Amino acid sequence: MDSNNVIHWKHMREYDHKNGIRFERKLQVNDSLIRRLGLEKELEGHSGCVNCLEWNQRGSLLASGSDDQQIMIWDPFRHKLLHSLQSGHQGNIFSVKFIPKTDDNMVCSGAADCRVRVHDITGSETTLVCCCHLGRVKRLAVAPNVPHLFWSAAEDGLVLQFDLREKHRCSSVSNNVLINLMDYNGPNAEVKCIAINPIRSELIAVGANDAFVRLYDRRMISLQSIQNRVDRRYSWESQYGTASDDNHESPDNLPSGCVKYFIAGHLLRRRDRKRYRAYASTYLSFSADGNELLTNLGSEQIYLFDVLKPSKPKYYEMTNSTHRNGYHKECTSSNGYCVNGCQSTDFIPKTAQFYKKLYAFSSPLPQIIDKIKGKANDNFEKSDFKLAINLYNTAIALCPRAAVLYGNRAMAYMRRNWDGDTYAALRDCYTALAIDGHYLKAHFRLVRCLLSLEWYREASDCFENFKTKFPEQSNTESSVSLNRDIQKAINTKTDKSSHLSTDGNGYDITYNMSNAVNSQEKEWRSLSYDYKKRFCGHCNTTTDIKEANFFGSDGQYIIAGSDDGSFFVWNKETTNIMRVMRGDDSIVNCLQPHPSSCLLATSGIDQVVRLWSPRPENGLKDDREVENSEDAAMANQKRMNTDPLELMLANMGYRVPNLFESEDSDTDQMGLQCRTN
Repeated sequence: MDSNNVIHWKHMREYDHKNGIRFERKLQVNDSLIRRLGLEKELEGHSGCVNCLEWNQRGSLLASGSDDQQIMIWDPFRHKLLHSLQSGHQGNIFSVKFIPKTDDNMVCSGAADCRVRVHDITGSETTLVCCCHLGRVKRLAVAPNVPHLFWSAAEDGLVLQFDLREKHRCSSVSNNVLINLMDYNGPNAEVKCIAINPIRSELIAVGANDAFVRLYDRRMISLQSIQNRVDRRYSWESQYGTASDDNHESPDNLPSGCVKYFIAGHLLRRRDRKRYRAYASTYLSFSADGNELLTNLGSEQIYLFDVLKPSKPKYYEMTNSTHRNGYHKECTSSNGYCVNGCQSTDFIPKTAQFYKKLYAFSSPLPQIIDKIKGKANDNFEKSDFKLAINLYNTAIALCPRAAVLYGNRAMAYMRRNWDGDTYAALRDCYTALAIDGHYLKAHFRLVRCLLSLEWYREASDCFENFKTKFPEQSNTESSVSLNRDIQKAINTKTDKSSHLSTDGNGYDITYNMSNAVNSQEKEWRSLSYDYKKRFCGHCNTTTDIKEANFFGSDGQYIIAGSDDGSFFVWNKETTNIMRVMRGDDSIVNCLQPHPSSCLLATSGIDQVVRLWSPRPENGLKDDREVENSEDAAMANQKRMNTDPLELMLANMGYRVPNLFESEDSDTDQMGLQCRTN
């Protein structure tokens, strides 16, 4: 029976009172409601871009902050403006939060004027003004179970902690510095976003102007004092110099075990190449149970990290060679090599339990899975790699222990070739081989992935292992061609693992580093954890406040805004796009789901706040729905890698050849690599 069936859950509720809670959680947001999601109301009142939205804990109030420097408090159900606060800020407001346990009477705000303010809504007065930051304040964070504390993140590289029980005075020394990224990343470090784990409030996630997400345990961190001067960055250089000094001690308030780093594995080892934009985390969000962390990475994709059971990035190493990588083996397959961070298949969705058991004892795929695979293969042959990947995603969610599905999806990823697709294909090859160590095509595609990632020595080692394991394939046309490509790459290009600055383990830990990064930071980066899932289709390059959030009581959907004026809804389990809606005339930045209802608030460049809810089932077409979501996703992938000048000309109406046209034509691929199973 459909797990979203209302009658089923009403029936179950009669047998067990616990099912009442499950009933409410299961049906808050489901596939049917997502398909009916439409515009309910536009809240008008601001005279500038709306940069931040925040629900109170009960969901009865919605706060918004804007370029007009006003904070507005709305009744979202009566669509009524309740309060309009003159914030006192002299710059764009980037963040507003309700302070817990104040009966929703206090809010804090951060803005481009480098100020943090606390406001009494009823009294229409400002009770705290902090000018300790020297950069734009981009995000504030609160914890529901910690009523007196809140935190601020700013582009001066600092995270400050405020305790409302203490009187705050701004002076030449700031005494409430929790994290100072300049101590580790140098004077150009910026903090872009922060989030507090809702269940374990001691965990604070920090996003900066790089590709790393940092997860700190603040129980291990003591507040430090630093000078509060306009020339703070220059003072840093005078203290440490412009180059890294590995001999100076790390600041005392961040012990080595207080933080975990997360990054998409391909970015950790990425060779420097021409990019039009730098990476930066624009938003962080924890799942309701605190077990997962979502980041919207500017100029890349959206990544989901597992906080409880993180996995290491993938690498290749022969089992009979010396462990130069420095990491412990997390699993060893019968395929003749070890894989670090092998994708776990222990977590199986409930809908897949039957197929997991069935496939464990039978070689053929279950009929329904085989039918989906057949459709995916057909779309692959038609070069519709986007749809093929969607179908493989669906099949894998139902039957997660079928090696052939991972092997086929890997090939589709390689042919689609969006940002991060090659590494995603590498992960799939490893998973396929962990399930079936004698899967020939997965071996071959693994070599291709390593070569495409420019990990040439590893590609060569893997190919030698392939020839040993499958000697009958050594002299085939595809194998000879692959070997020729590897040798040419090794001879004509610098080997990434050998010649980039690494930590001795083959990891390019200097990625996106200035020469001011200290040794402790290098160690933390070298121990980074990989992502669990990724979500593709949106574009995040133009603004640095673009959000991504969980939607639904169990976080079963992912939502994010986009530079094309749309917002996207993904199924978290399959990572497939479910809906794309036109949410702004220019850019959608903010998406905040209601805490207990299927209600979504969005904002962007337009001067309104939009509320979205399920519309009546009257058969009418929604004019705001983007019909071809896959074409929109393809255009956004091209947009992310487009010269900003060309993009500006296109937005002005000039025709830029091939800017957003599809590139689904076949490339010259050989034998084993091309054909799916």
